[in-house]
Amino acid sequence: MNDDDLYRILIKGGVTSPGELKDIISMLEAAGLTEVYFGSRQDLLFPLKDSNEEQLENISKFNTDIIGQRSHQNIVCSYVCADIFDMTHWLKGSTYLYILEGFDYLPQLKINITDPKQRLVPIFSGNLNFIASNSEDYWYLNIQLPHWPEAAYYPVLIYSWDIVTISKAIEGIYEDILDIEELFFVLNKQLTTNNKTFETPLQVPYTTFPYYEGMNRMGLDQYWLGLYWRNNRYDLDFLKEFCGFCLDNSIGKICITPWKSFIVKGIKQESRPRLEQFLGQWGINVRHSQLEMNWHIPVGDMEALELKKFIVRSFDQNDISTYGLTFGISNDVGKRAHFASVIIEKNSAPTIVKDFEVRPTFNVLHFKAFDPNTQQYEAYAQDVDKIELPGLLMELSKKYFKDLGNESHREQVKKSNSQNTVREVHQCQACFTVYDKSYGDPVAAIQEGTAFDDLPENYTCPVCGAPKDTFEKAALQLK
Repeated sequence: MNDDDLYRILIKGGVTSPGELKDIISMLEAAGLTEVYFGSRQDLLFPLKDSNEEQLENISKFNTDIIGQRSHQNIVCSYVCADIFDMTHWLKGSTYLYILEGFDYLPQLKINITDPKQRLVPIFSGNLNFIASNSEDYWYLNIQLPHWPEAAYYPVLIYSWDIVTISKAIEGIYEDILDIEELFFVLNKQLTTNNKTFETPLQVPYTTFPYYEGMNRMGLDQYWLGLYWRNNRYDLDFLKEFCGFCLDNSIGKICITPWKSFIVKGIKQESRPRLEQFLGQWGINVRHSQLEMNWHIPVGDMEALELKKFIVRSFDQNDISTYGLTFGISNDVGKRAHFASVIIEKNSAPTIVKDFEVRPTFNVLHFKAFDPNTQQYEAYAQDVDKIELPGLLMELSKKYFKDLGNESHREQVKKSNSQNTVREVHQCQACFTVYDKSYGDPVAAIQEGTAFDDLPENYTCPVCGAPKDTFEKAALQLK
């Protein structure tokens, strides 16, 4: 089964209520299904015959959007991490919920809304990546539109309550926009938003990958629970009963992670014994080895699942630690939208031998400094047989631990996670329009390469008409 053949239920930010999820489960059961998959964009996936789609929509009591194609995308957010992992000081769980509630349309672009201090939810896997800054209620915006050769940063910080407005505006124009300067110019003419000049470029701190399963303390008298199925086939009967337990015990939210697991927060201390009894009655394992948890494999791909099991067995037999590392298996050679630190690519068979059975070969890649947030891949091995993979990955894990904590490693991560290029520009403080000498100002017949100081004294902002002395120096993040 191919991931593209599955239908999707888009759950904004991966955040749902027990009541909503229970209704969705009843809907899926009515279509004859017994299990559901979790997707890497915090959505639900399932196979379905076309004739049943209308039936499902009629059954649902909620406004559930069932997507059969890739024309629309789920919004990813790190609400799941709020209050249980390190957080940016001003960012609260309620902030995510308010922002998500404002999305009144189905995005075609992939939108990520994340805290840079967490590692569980990918930061740069979207087309529009909103990343919390140190300024309260303001976000960096990293943009990688489908037709852009590389990512770029929006030259101002985005106000929390403008995220939906700006995202929706970009949806309407992005296909004709060639670069970040043009996008910024067009949006400034279309919108009135509460932008803010940033003083420092974004730097994503390096953190090791967390353990996200089991019962864990949350504050003084509450707990959070993480549940993981190694085959990503979640039994609908169990999920429905679990939703009932949450409703009976005043648990308000269930959060899907991009790692095919889910987390429940705010479990009261007095509810913990009943929850442990409930899980025990269902025979639920809540302490999987980290060797097998931190994997991202294509949904429903049994061959990839067997490859993972083969590698994990070798890790276990050799007592290898992979703490902090994550692994992904991909059938798309050259795809650059992964968020595991180590990627195993399966090569396609040569077309000349497509009618014969040949042993597959694999490539092994990893992100620079083993940190997906660097967005820079390094090749480790190419065209290797399956039997060679465990040894190569074990050597790679040893390299990771050898480098971890070294000063050179920290500097490498810091350099990669900061801006690769920062260009000095001048920015209008009235409307935040940027004057960049690299482009000049065609509207005012100012040629490329003209320094700001060389502009005539009567120069005015091409957008709002503010005088020259309204402009101040600013740093433009290019990538």
